[in-house]
Amino acid sequence: MSSMAIDNDAVEILIAARRVANFACLQGVPADSRHPRACYQHMGAILVDTTLQAGLNYANVVRPRVTRALALFPEATTIGALIEIVESGKSAAILNWQHPLKISRFERIVNFLHRNDVRDSKELRRRLSNKDFCALLQDIHGVGPKTVDYMACLVGVESIAVDRHIRSFAQEVGILDKDYSFLKHVFCAAADLLAISRREFDAWVWRHEVERKSPQMAFSF
Repeated sequence: MSSMAIDNDAVEILIAARRVANFACLQGVPADSRHPRACYQHMGAILVDTTLQAGLNYANVVRPRVTRALALFPEATTIGALIEIVESGKSAAILNWQHPLKISRFERIVNFLHRNDVRDSKELRRRLSNKDFCALLQDIHGVGPKTVDYMACLVGVESIAVDRHIRSFAQEVGILDKDYSFLKHVFCAAADLLAISRREFDAWVWRHEVERKSPQMAFSF
């Protein structure tokens, strides 16, 4: 790719980011600090959340199961503990989920992290900054860039997970490009322009979109 094309892409991202930031300001984003986003050290909670989040209602389905995993599996703070849970046939129990697809995905992620010597959330956070590691993680069936970015946010990495709420917010300001990488860069740049945490901005957009579409469902994320 030529330097001119790269420069044009950067300009396009910056223009779109300014539109997102301006609209977010109109919606009150700088003043919204009521719901600091959770950052987990419990590997069980991280992987239950990561595995279940795609396609399910967060407030009604995912979050109660994360809370349950924290309460009933307090020892599951490391991948070693999760390996024991998987090998003892308790994956469905920690997920509180019976469908084999998500159970299989959970076990594949656990085994992948174990093979790659990821012991705990601190090591996971460090490894998620490595592009090669993230690419290998996406070789797991059902794990794409959104899942990787979502997991990164859970362990405190400053990132944006481009989900349907991010896409909807982009459409509100007239950004029609649906490319994952483009939207991620736009919303990361918007957060930087607003001088707020990227992961907090990600969570704020989620709350904004949930409240806009269903005010009675405006739960913290």
